[in-house]
Amino acid sequence: MTTQQLPSRRPYRPPARLGGGTPLNASFRRRATVVAFLAPALIILGAFVAWPMVSALGLSFTDASGFGDPNFVGLANYLRVFTDPHILRSIANTGLYAVLFTPVAVVIALVLALIVNSPRLPFRGFFRSTLFLPFIVSLAVAAFAWSYLLDPQIGLVNYWLQGAGIRIGNVLQDPLLAMPTVVLVAVWKSFGFYMVIFLAGLQDIPGSLYEAAELDGAGAWKRFTNVTFPMLSNTFAFVVIVALIAALQAFDQIYVLTGGGPYRSTETIVMQVYQSGFKDLDLGFASALSYVLLIITLLLSLVQFLFFGRRGEELSE
Repeated sequence: MTTQQLPSRRPYRPPARLGGGTPLNASFRRRATVVAFLAPALIILGAFVAWPMVSALGLSFTDASGFGDPNFVGLANYLRVFTDPHILRSIANTGLYAVLFTPVAVVIALVLALIVNSPRLPFRGFFRSTLFLPFIVSLAVAAFAWSYLLDPQIGLVNYWLQGAGIRIGNVLQDPLLAMPTVVLVAVWKSFGFYMVIFLAGLQDIPGSLYEAAELDGAGAWKRFTNVTFPMLSNTFAFVVIVALIAALQAFDQIYVLTGGGPYRSTETIVMQVYQSGFKDLDLGFASALSYVLLIITLLLSLVQFLFFGRRGEELSE
């Protein structure tokens, strides 16, 4: 008796996909599409951000002036940054500017954000838009306007102060008052931007937390310290870091209002970079000073980020 042989099985083939192509080809097409959309932005960033940074790093080790072939000088430019008394003073002025600007701008922005976030405030939208308007104006243009407002002869500020019996003279030519004055202009220009960031953080806080705090008998200050500030810790850290970076890059209003004077009392690191690179044509030293500023900014931002992040975790526990 013979047994009937079973028919041989054909190898399994998956059904055809709609649109054709294998999963590998579909994945490749998706990646190619992403790269195609990102390519213009990547090219622009590479040409105008990455390459200038790499080129400046190379120039910082040379005596480049824009004319002739640069010569390699090693760390001489970086050593000059920490030995030149004028550069050291500009670093100290930059630190003073940051110490004055950062806390004042952040505190004013936070207080105003708390005020305009109150549902009991009438015309909240109007006040929010009005307080944000100075940020739209160019800082250089605002500095020109403030230079006329602060003019001792025709300025409205001195006119109003004299009406109140206060005489301060030309504050932009006073070595003690020039730095607070340029800081005041920068605070007026920037606090609206930080206020909007705080508003976004305040609106993310659940209202149930405030209701629970009120049921527990917490007053306005207790609600702020136990609910608002802990929930705003990440936003607060972000605003402080952004304000600090802006302070370390101060240039526009200082260039317009004082030009670094009087007696170099408002000369900052960026002013020195401008002076060395575009007036003295010492491109190598200007590049080295720029990278020193970059390293200082990164270190301070890292320290603040770690401090506020740890503080936020402690407050949330």
